[in-house]
This record gives sequence, structure tokens and C-alpha cells, in this order.
Amino acid sequence: MIVTVTFNPSVDRALEVDQLVRGEVLRAGGSRIDPGGKGVNVSRALLANGVHTRAIMPAGGAEGDQLVALLGAEGVDTIAVPITGRTRSNITLAEPDGTVTKVNEPGPEMSAVEFAQVSDVVLAAARPGEWVVICGSLPPGPTLPAFERLCVRLIDSGARLAVDSSGAALLSGVRTGAALVKPNREELAEAIGAELHSLGDVVEACRELRAAGAGAVLASLGADGAVLVDETGVLTGVSPVSAPRSTVGAGDALLAGFLAAGARGEKALAEGLAWGAAAVSLPGSRMPGPADLNRTDIVIDRRLDLVRPLLTRG
Repeated sequence: MIVTVTFNPSVDRALEVDQLVRGEVLRAGGSRIDPGGKGVNVSRALLANGVHTRAIMPAGGAEGDQLVALLGAEGVDTIAVPITGRTRSNITLAEPDGTVTKVNEPGPEMSAVEFAQVSDVVLAAARPGEWVVICGSLPPGPTLPAFERLCVRLIDSGARLAVDSSGAALLSGVRTGAALVKPNREELAEAIGAELHSLGDVVEACRELRAAGAGAVLASLGADGAVLVDETGVLTGVSPVSAPRSTVGAGDALLAGFLAAGARGEKALAEGLAWGAAAVSLPGSRMPGPADLNRTDIVIDRRLDLVRPLLTRG
């Protein structure tokens, strides 16, 4: 079983608009409401593909109730720890060319007691040799030392820890020796304190995180694909998408596919890329199932063109 932890989940409303024009009244051509948050999305993607998973998260207020109901409707095995604050709501505006504009609330502040309660539930669910995946931002309130202690206790329990976060939380995962960290381009650049312009920049940044303690680094690069750096070396891969609809949750789907395929080597990277590309082809933050996956266009390569510039902005 793969356990996911989302300390700052959300209810995500996605609206499709012809063109985003500031200051105008816009009419949505389509809309949907999905459970949100990186770890939540990882669990949803795993479940959609028949992989046993459990999602752990804090939840509060009417939005928290709605989030739990949405996950229940999808059949996600969920443990929601009550908190006094209100679960956040996020809004996504998607244009026909694949451009996505997101407005994310910061999320409720969690007390030290509430953070400890969620941590205790996570530790109780962790099993030696199985993945515990902590995803997304930390909400306002809990101190970083408490998060680091959780990471250390999970590793000491024998669980395989993966961290998909940003800033200080990502670096905590690196320092404590997480088996896997999965930054995107912006998060990776922030972690090393330098801009990333080429594939070589990405590879060197991933190597820096490994040298600082991470077991493996899986960097998601949007249209530029992904880079995997572990003890066996470096792999790169791309998965073209002909008709992108929404990039929301694509990195989460990539991580889910990578874990589902064993979290190691070419097979896992290719599967992660297939899941990520499928998510980009779907509306809102819908997660792909088996019928959505196309593995034929994926290219995995050990030959590194280190001077190749990154196409997407960062």
C-alpha cells in the first residue's frame, strides 16, 4: 500500500474559458469540482489504476466536509483528521491552448497539537518497506522542526519516504535522507539557489540534492519531460501531448505512475511520464485511468544532451 500525506489539501474548482481577459466578465464553457492537493491527487491516480492507497490529511469546515465527500465518491480510502480551520478552495482557469491560471488560497493555520495529531496517524499507517509520500506545501502554523521529526521517524520506522514539496520542506526531506524527492523545475531551482536553463543545469541540480542526502531525485519539467538521478546514473524522458487541456495535477500523476511501476529505472520513469501526459490531456485535476494512458510516444534516453535548452519557462 502507498500512503499519501497532504498537509494542505483543497477543493479545486476548474473553469474552462475561451480567453482570460483581465477586468472582463467571462463565461465558462465548462466546469468541474475535484478533490485537490498533491498527495490527494497521487492517491486518486493510484486508485484509478488499481493500486492500493490511503490518503491522510487534515480537514476542517464545510470545505473539509466537501473534500471528504468528493474523495468518498471516488472510492479513495481516506483518513481525515479534524482541525479547527477551514480547508482551502482553489480556482483554476483553463484556456483552449492549454494555458492554466491558478488562484490558490494559503490554507488554514494548524496548531502544533493538530500537526502532531496528523503525524501520529501517518506513523500508525506507515509500514516497513512501503512508501509514505508527503506532498504539497505545509500550511501556516506548524514549525519546520516538527516536519523534520516526522520525516526522521518515518525513515527510522523502515518506511520508504518520498517528499514532493518546495522550499524548506523539500530541503528537510533531502537532509533527513528521503528515498525520493520530486521537485518541479521552479522548486529545484529554489532548492539550489540558481536558475536552470538547460538539461545540464537540471542534472547538476539533482546531483546536488543527492549529495545533500536524497536517495533519488525525480525532476518534473513540464513539456521538457522529466529527469531521474539515482545511484545508477541519469535518465531523461519526454512524453509529447498533442492537445493539452490542463496541467493541474500532471506532476502528481507522474509521481504516482513512477511509484506504481516500482520507483526505479527506465520502466518506472516511462510509466510516470505516461501518467503525467495523460493528466495534461484531461480537464481540471482529473486523474487518468488505464484507458487514458498512451505509452507509444514516450522516449527514454541515457545519452545526455547537457547543453539542450529547456523549452518551458522557469
